[in-house]
Amino acid sequence: MTEQGVRWSAEQVLSLAPDAASRTAGGKLGTAGPWSEAGSGEGTVWGLCKGSGSRPYQTVVDLTDAAGPAYKCSCPSRKFPCKHALGLLLLWAGDDGSVPASAELPDWAEQWLAGRRERAQSKQARGEGSSGSAAADPEAARRRAERRAERVTAGATELEQRLADLLRGGLATAEQAGYGLWDETAARMVDAQAPGLAARVRELGAIPASGAGWPARLLEECALLHLLDQGWLGRDRLPDSLAATVRSRLGLPATADGTPVRDHWLVLAQYDTVDPKLTTRRIWLHGSASGRTRLLLSYGAAGRAPELSLPVGLALDAELSAYPGAGQSRSALGERFAPPVPAAFRPPGTTTAEAAARYGEALRDDPWLESVPVTLDRVIPVPDGDLWQLTDADTDSALPLARAARSRPGLWRLVALSGGAPVTVFGECGHRGFTPLTAWPQSTGEAIPLC
Repeated sequence: MTEQGVRWSAEQVLSLAPDAASRTAGGKLGTAGPWSEAGSGEGTVWGLCKGSGSRPYQTVVDLTDAAGPAYKCSCPSRKFPCKHALGLLLLWAGDDGSVPASAELPDWAEQWLAGRRERAQSKQARGEGSSGSAAADPEAARRRAERRAERVTAGATELEQRLADLLRGGLATAEQAGYGLWDETAARMVDAQAPGLAARVRELGAIPASGAGWPARLLEECALLHLLDQGWLGRDRLPDSLAATVRSRLGLPATADGTPVRDHWLVLAQYDTVDPKLTTRRIWLHGSASGRTRLLLSYGAAGRAPELSLPVGLALDAELSAYPGAGQSRSALGERFAPPVPAAFRPPGTTTAEAAARYGEALRDDPWLESVPVTLDRVIPVPDGDLWQLTDADTDSALPLARAARSRPGLWRLVALSGGAPVTVFGECGHRGFTPLTAWPQSTGEAIPLC
């Protein structure tokens, strides 16, 4: 999409916004009024935006990076992209002549691009050097892995004892103990280098305050924790793929060693989850030729957006390599052969009944799986008392929406897109219900992000 005559849509630009406030502010700057000396060329867009100060903000966006656009703005905002970068891209996407094709970059934009290229080359050189060093001492790596396995085993054994004590004393003790019991146990799992166990233990602390029926939910989660502990302690007796899944659920590092698959990967959805220490970005992709739906994970320190950013509705010509584990969707992004470009295709859809069956089948390979990626075809969002569900237009089956999805603005965007007519919806289907992430109206092929 460098300068091939194909520009992004406004929705694809706004899907890059780090939050709702940036989306609104960027939309207000998507007109020619505040901009001067705007131009585009060689996959770069630039311009000067009038602000509250005497000097305009210098804004430039590099669209050639296959990992997603990169931004530079002289404004003091710590958001990426800032409202000026969003406004500039919206102005460019409008294709009304406000951002003409220019043969020459301004000096300030050229200096930034040159710096990016130099840093990218240095990073690649460092990566090649570190790979060689790691490969040179496999014995040291083996010893580190053994020491970590011993710590994890000690942590899993201790957690088994704590779960047994909880059940022996009765689940009511969990309500009386509050969060303190679980926070201390989670800290012990962190010490044991089992972050996956720590995360699941922390979630137990919120269950006693989750309303009616919490003892049953607590017992279910304790059972899954017990199963994970036992999976690790008996990993030598498991099939290789299931043992890899157990290691993944415990949070142990793994290498994406699957055979690289080159395809045109449609960006189905992108959204972030934030905790006090880390921002996790989930990007769902669908291969046009392979038919596979894969997940990319990208991380950023607290308060900073992850580096990888791919607008919904674009297609990426790239290779993906799968991580080990039964039923795992996660892949690593490998070689990228071109920047992302707008795509007209969408994944094939299924019915709500088939989606629920697909999740059930996936649980056989990964009992700890929260959800599976699913595209529903010809569904209509309808209210069900205080709840909402997606109903098949051609059958009498439906899927309830997850509780979290019912409180998001994306629900009302989906209802407005449908207007009572069938739509195609991509999302995550799991034991909590269906979470819609992207929709395609029947009348157009444009993907509309819902998250």
